[in-house]
Amino acid sequence: MVLSDFLVGILVDPVDLKGLLYSEEENLLYNDRRHVAFAVEDDIPVLLETEARAIDAAEHQRLVGLANLRRTGPKS
Repeated sequence: MVLSDFLVGILVDPVDLKGLLYSEEENLLYNDRRHVAFAVEDDIPVLLETEARAIDAAEHQRLVGLANLRRTGPKS
């Protein structure tokens, strides 16, 4: 199951409070500014800084190159 449009519309990074990149196929939310990823477990985003996974440069390039990424958070 994918995250609902409502949830995608309100999710932000818990540290910088800005939108994330959501990948349904990777089942994660990614902050491309801070290079950290958050898991989505059982359709629940785990947006705890202590659970964030650091992303190196090669993984960053792979993630931002994925098809069907959606930006989360309120639209400005």
